[in-house]
Amino acid sequence: MVLKGIDLEIKKAEVVSIVGPSGAGKTTLLQIMGTLDKADCGSVIINNCDTSGLKEKELSAFRNKHIGFVFQFHQLLPEFTAIENVMIPALIGKAKSSDAEKRAKEILDFLNLSERFNHKPAQLSGGEKQRVAVARALINQPAVILADEPSGSLDTVHKEELHRLFFDLRDKLHQTFIIVTHDTELAKATDRVISMKDGMIST
Repeated sequence: MVLKGIDLEIKKAEVVSIVGPSGAGKTTLLQIMGTLDKADCGSVIINNCDTSGLKEKELSAFRNKHIGFVFQFHQLLPEFTAIENVMIPALIGKAKSSDAEKRAKEILDFLNLSERFNHKPAQLSGGEKQRVAVARALINQPAVILADEPSGSLDTVHKEELHRLFFDLRDKLHQTFIIVTHDTELAKATDRVISMKDGMIST
């Protein structure tokens, strides 16, 4: 999908949804914003840093520190416990193991998962897995969390829990979210809806 003339600014503590039909370019836009793909032209500026000027190693370190990701299927590593999964980005960022563990426990506790620290993904419900995935995205206190169909694999109850969590994190931690979703209820609840069609933002 080729994006055309995308010009977009997201404010801190804003929850923004990106909607549109399949093939509209939503995931491509999210991947470029997340520095996973490079745009042919233009720039992606996060926390006043123009990421287009960063070399691959610098970009990887920047992504680890400033961007959190939540996917439709949690992408937790099955051999690790909940707390170990959450700690991984902090350890990649060279945090001390004791500091990473302390921070992971605080976040999991905040997300009402303190009873699940030592459970592996196979022992968690779908909703719990996604909350662990959100905790992992939060561990390095990123500027923005990018979520691609985060509730797409959840039942109604867990979906509503996850959506409420996003707004709690905005209100309590001033966390910024950009969410690609087909869920109309979630989109309606967000601070701003960006509609896409054929690689462009449609009005």
